Amino acid sequence: MTKQTRQTSFSKRPAPVTGGQTRSALLTRAKRAAVPLRKVFVQLPQSAETRPGLLAPFITAGDLRGLRAYLMVVAASSATNEQGTWTTELDSLVWARLFDAHKDAEHAAARTAAWRTLTRLQDKGLIECSRTKGSRNIAVTLLREDGSKQPYTRPGAADKDAYLQLPIGFWTKGYDEKVNLPGLAMLLAICNERSWAAFPAEWMPTWYGWSADTTLRGLKNLREHGLIEQRERFKKAALTAPGSTLFYEYRPARLLRPAVQARPVGATA
Repeated sequence: MTKQTRQTSFSKRPAPVTGGQTRSALLTRAKRAAVPLRKVFVQLPQSAETRPGLLAPFITAGDLRGLRAYLMVVAASSATNEQGTWTTELDSLVWARLFDAHKDAEHAAARTAAWRTLTRLQDKGLIECSRTKGSRNIAVTLLREDGSKQPYTRPGAADKDAYLQLPIGFWTKGYDEKVNLPGLAMLLAICNERSWAAFPAEWMPTWYGWSADTTLRGLKNLREHGLIEQRERFKKAALTAPGSTLFYEYRPARLLRPAVQARPVGATA
């Protein structure tokens, strides 16, 4: 008689979920091709006494995690909830992965880092965040990009505010993990323009609120990753020997230029 052997199958725990995978999953759920952001966050209108928007404090404070987190919150807010607010509620550990705060950290430390990151955004008047007692979830409500603490509305809809669009490929293709803080500052500044634009380093502190050095390092970082296009331009300079001076203009690379400048996708849940 043949002896039968019982085979037991063992399930194997999958590899840990990465921050990039978490961001891609959230963007897939949001069902949007590009993320709208009011231009006032990057730079105030010419009529303002000073031009830098709320982007500048992130750059001067060296807060790359905070800036990446804010853009992710905006990206996640594709629709209103039943209360009519642009609120996203997730487990604090999911927020930590979205911000890459989970790397080299125990779960408790990652949860705390996520909360602290979100409260920095709240202090700037960009979001409201809350935790329900007994729950590990954090509810994040998006506010207007100008720091006025006014309720968020979808740009391009009723208020006609000018806005830029950042295609989701910036996240899904992993460029958000490659771009450094100067690079992200300059990327938003370049996307803030309609077409080719010059960014004279000496004028950047007045126009955007960060240094000439940050400008140059940011442009270098973006060129290294193929995220911008550059072209040469000349202007007359009668009092110079050649009679002209060379300068450069920039625009986003094709993958960061939305195919159609349509209104942002978003609907009431």
